[in-house]
Amino acid sequence: FPTWKRTLARRTRESQMKRFCRAQAIQRRLEEIEVTFRELEQQGTKLEKLLRDENDSLADQHTQWTNQLLYLVQKKNNLMTEESDLMIAVQELKLEEQQCQLDEKLRSYMNKEDALKTPEDEKAEQEILKQLVEVVNKRNILIQLQEEKRLSEL
Repeated sequence: FPTWKRTLARRTRESQMKRFCRAQAIQRRLEEIEVTFRELEQQGTKLEKLLRDENDSLADQHTQWTNQLLYLVQKKNNLMTEESDLMIAVQELKLEEQQCQLDEKLRSYMNKEDALKTPEDEKAEQEILKQLVEVVNKRNILIQLQEEKRLSEL
């Protein structure tokens, strides 16, 4: 193996590990969000019952419960936004992994000398190149979506 091939293989493994670690972190955060959703739902249900059942409670108490309920709704909306961002990140990771696999396949065909390539090899190389362009376009769409979302939040 020439040095450049070893370096390329090492970089490929490193990028796979980075994607794997990032995917694990995203999965953990999605699970945390799910648990928090359930807790917020329970708290919201309790507050709604208090607001419905306590018609003759003090106005200050009623206002406090209403404010708490609104705070819970705001917190839930923030979590939903974060969850949406994480789902986009998951899609981006999948496309990134797919792109790396296609790059590797394409590199193997491109490293083959032209004189040794069969018509099937050339056809496969073109198909992989086409798939690679599709994946890059999908990643671009995701990035544009994230940018539009970021700008709309500002």
